[in-house]
Amino acid sequence: MTDYQQLYETSAVNTGGRDGVSYLADGTYEVKITTPKDMGGSGEGQNPEQLFALGYGACFHGALELVKGKHKVKNASQVLHTVRLYKKQDAADFKLEVEIQVGIQDFDRDETQKLADEAHTVCPYSKAVAGNIDVFVKAVDYDASQEK
Repeated sequence: MTDYQQLYETSAVNTGGRDGVSYLADGTYEVKITTPKDMGGSGEGQNPEQLFALGYGACFHGALELVKGKHKVKNASQVLHTVRLYKKQDAADFKLEVEIQVGIQDFDRDETQKLADEAHTVCPYSKAVAGNIDVFVKAVDYDASQEK
């Protein structure tokens, strides 16, 4: 990391694992963690996969905005991250997979794919999971109904 200058640091604490509480060490955010109903839990809180999707989505979209700026693209964009958890049969062996769908307003899918692929090369989350998690980046049509 000698070529990099640290920009930010944060710490989080978890008690209780998948059925507990996670919070930022500085006390600014806390979330109840529960096992999803699909996995036999109550599903009443959030789960690690949901939080990973939120974090990766925000980070990837930030990288996409950086790439769009480099190419002088001002069109609105949206990113959908789908995180899937898999378990190997008859083993306590788990694996994640991520699908990233990227839409850019008034861009065709080929143009969008080029920018999305470039964002994938600069996104810190994408770099962190490279070689460990299967990640699929896919251009889709921009969906204005998803704007908030």
